[in-house]
Amino acid sequence: MTLCVHSLSAQYYFYDNERLEPAVLWEAGVSVGAMNCFTDLGGKKGVGKGFIKDLNGQHYNFAGGFYVGALYHQTIGGRLEATFGRVSASDNVLEGDMGAAKGRYMRNLHFRSKIAELALLAEFHPLTLFQSMAKEPSYFSPYIVGGIGVFHFNPEAFNGYTWVALQPLRTEGQGFPQYPDRRPYRLTQVNFPLGIGVKYEVSALLNARLEIVHRILNTDYLDDVSKQYIDPTLFSENLSHEAAAQAVKLADRRQELDPSVVTTEGSIRGDPKHKDAYFTIQFKLSLSIGRTRRVKF
Repeated sequence: MTLCVHSLSAQYYFYDNERLEPAVLWEAGVSVGAMNCFTDLGGKKGVGKGFIKDLNGQHYNFAGGFYVGALYHQTIGGRLEATFGRVSASDNVLEGDMGAAKGRYMRNLHFRSKIAELALLAEFHPLTLFQSMAKEPSYFSPYIVGGIGVFHFNPEAFNGYTWVALQPLRTEGQGFPQYPDRRPYRLTQVNFPLGIGVKYEVSALLNARLEIVHRILNTDYLDDVSKQYIDPTLFSENLSHEAAAQAVKLADRRQELDPSVVTTEGSIRGDPKHKDAYFTIQFKLSLSIGRTRRVKF
């Protein structure tokens, strides 16, 4: 004899009919994939475009992480997720374009930065609302995801023999009394993840996901580039001798390609009208926690 249990909060697991489905299903998993960014540096050749149209595929970097979460009736859920990766960009990807992108190539700047992020996310699986109308629920469940996070970054540039942190060099005069409107940017800030994904139930205990999440940022200094060049003599007035020497070299690198270039205060270095951003494309593998075997007699 088989004991059958039916309630508002549980039903038989629809794959093997051997496990009960709780109202709240917990999940713990890991993520692996790639990270890339949208900043003032690099981009595609030609006239600069907006958002994904300007994405250059040469700067994908590894990203990974782990998460725990819960899903209510397979429809609405939340999770806490840690993600670690790296972003980078360089104007030298535009080499050979002597047309519309020549100015960006001649700017000759680059950066890299490690990213450490902790995010609280909500997800919604819309197709589960229509499962009662189907003969059998689908193994696949597309969903949308969004929330709020905290991330840490620290842009660096290579000075010819080592990588140097750029934020302490105040490359655009941040914090200098001569530029009272330019405050030093914080290396730990809030972001707003937003993305889409698809979940596949491999078994009663194992889930696989493919997810793309874009991070909306409130900073234009992910790459340490935003506004205009400053008078290079101000570095020695506001920084130590060693830091000033590094700042002069790394704030304006056009002379490395054209020694005749003279730094002019107020000339364009970046575009402050658009904030920076980064995103991940990740494969996720997780264990479902809470499905219990049905009792048989």
